[in-house]
Amino acid sequence: MKIGLAVADFAWEGGAPRMADTLASISRSADDAGFDVIGVADHVWQGPHMGGPEQPMLECFTTLATIAAHTRRIRVMPMVAGVHFRSPGMLAKSVTTLNVLSGGRADLGIGAGWYEEEALGLGIPFPPLAERFERLEETVRICRSMWDGERGDEKPFDGVHHRLERALNVPQNLTVPKIMIGGGGEKKTLRLVARHADACNLYPGPDLGDKLDVLRGHCESEGTDYDAIEKTCIMPFTAGDAASADELAGVLRGLGGLGVQRVIGILEGADQQRQVEVIGERVLSAVADA
Repeated sequence: MKIGLAVADFAWEGGAPRMADTLASISRSADDAGFDVIGVADHVWQGPHMGGPEQPMLECFTTLATIAAHTRRIRVMPMVAGVHFRSPGMLAKSVTTLNVLSGGRADLGIGAGWYEEEALGLGIPFPPLAERFERLEETVRICRSMWDGERGDEKPFDGVHHRLERALNVPQNLTVPKIMIGGGGEKKTLRLVARHADACNLYPGPDLGDKLDVLRGHCESEGTDYDAIEKTCIMPFTAGDAASADELAGVLRGLGGLGVQRVIGILEGADQQRQVEVIGERVLSAVADA
């Protein structure tokens, strides 16, 4: 099993003057410890589950670029990019730029988006959910098109919501970014995973096995390979000492038994640096063969 981290809580000691140093320190520790990926939440306001919009929030792609500059091996990705924030061509170009400047370490996590309050607050269009799903599928198709071949496929794209006259992408990615579609909706999201994605991203609730069965069924309907899709979960990580780290390792091994191949831990609280160190020391090796 591979273990990643998601940076979503920026209420760090020292506030804004120390944010750059704190981010660099967490990133280097995760890189040195052998974590698989660092994701960054794609929001402009902090969510209500972490204190709401008055709490600090850093823009996703700027933060990912900073992480990439302070690391050598770990992969980086938005966790997950809201489809309403950027035009598909700009999103594909942003991921490519991150991929090139990180030495080929950038992937794309993407979803339909959910935080209407932040969008309306900052004047960002927020279409109805059904339209966001339509835009999500078109965006993934456009990204695939722009990442095809040495310069993109350069063909026009004429969709319901987006039109590109020329899907050109220069320079091209150093490695083709993997696409992870986040969310566990059984009718739309998991069908899009089966149709277009390299990875899913689910919550490890009691219905996880059922969600994976639904995904398998969609793969059969779409004629795609269920086994080729990486089974990924995201969950909060709390491991500030040996006992909590050992407990976390047990939970992760249980998820591995269900077929989960990568778990991404959401870092929360003031002492995230300590959590990265403890998990790196006690959990990564304990679940490597899960």
